[in-house]
Amino acid sequence: MPIPLARSFMTVVFSTLVLLLICAVFAPSSLSWGALSGSLPFAAIIAIVGLGQLLVVQQGGFDLSLPGAVSLAVVIATHFPQQNDALLHQAVLLSIGISLVAGSLNGLLVSIFRVNAIITTIGTNALLYAVVFAVSGGVPSITTNLLAEIAGGESLGLPNSVIFALAGMALVSFALKKTVAGRRFEAIGANPLAARAAGLNVRIHQMMAYVYAQLLYCMAGTLIAGITREPTAFQGDSLLLPSVAVVVLGGTSLLGGRGYPVSTVIAAFFLNQLSQFALTVGVPFSAQTIIQALALGFGIGVYSIRWTVNRKTTTGTRKVEDKT
Repeated sequence: MPIPLARSFMTVVFSTLVLLLICAVFAPSSLSWGALSGSLPFAAIIAIVGLGQLLVVQQGGFDLSLPGAVSLAVVIATHFPQQNDALLHQAVLLSIGISLVAGSLNGLLVSIFRVNAIITTIGTNALLYAVVFAVSGGVPSITTNLLAEIAGGESLGLPNSVIFALAGMALVSFALKKTVAGRRFEAIGANPLAARAAGLNVRIHQMMAYVYAQLLYCMAGTLIAGITREPTAFQGDSLLLPSVAVVVLGGTSLLGGRGYPVSTVIAAFFLNQLSQFALTVGVPFSAQTIIQALALGFGIGVYSIRWTVNRKTTTGTRKVEDKT
């Protein structure tokens, strides 16, 4: 296992275990099966959007179109079928098609036309929300029974949304770590100039990062539409900050390069459990954004520290980086 992966993985696992211990002592009800079964689906949603944000961050960008993409997938999954299970597959295909268009738009503007990623994705987010209002008028709709059964049900004792999140993690991990395209993708994120000099098609990989991210947002939005009986047209608004926070907590540099999907998914559980602990001990729900921002700052601080130790040598004492 590469040393940087070991550090990020062990850091997030250790932090999660410490949090679980604190929960067991001060808020044991947050670890009950009832509490976990209710919160794990939302941890899975954070994990899925985190995986999408991860791919964009690996290329040195940020995808601020996430709220609109998730909200539009929710709206299409609920308004288009009008509670008719037979039309659900058409709604899902429509969501996928729009995701491909939105991702291609982001990717073309950022990678080909060199527009700033933040400006580009803010504009795309506005376009997506325009479609949200055109479809829904801002009015919520009830989900179909089939989608509620698929997204809100359980299999093998786990919420189906968790299984979708684990499947997404496995797919992203395999693509990044075990395929030639994935290794090139990470190399381009780490050093685009060197990758271009080596003959790699930098622009295509950068563009596809936004396309893949939109597909993951589409999955998350569709699952939300099934988990929540009557979701609002703005479900994606609360997911932008957590998506960045779990990427950072998972050890991925905001400057791009190597990404850690497994650590990102664990970080999603950590962040969700941290929120549940805060609610259990009486912290108001309105403070959730502050908690997520503190978690983001914690992640940046932990991975920015250059741990050093002193080691005596025959020529004296020198500083040596501890790479563990």
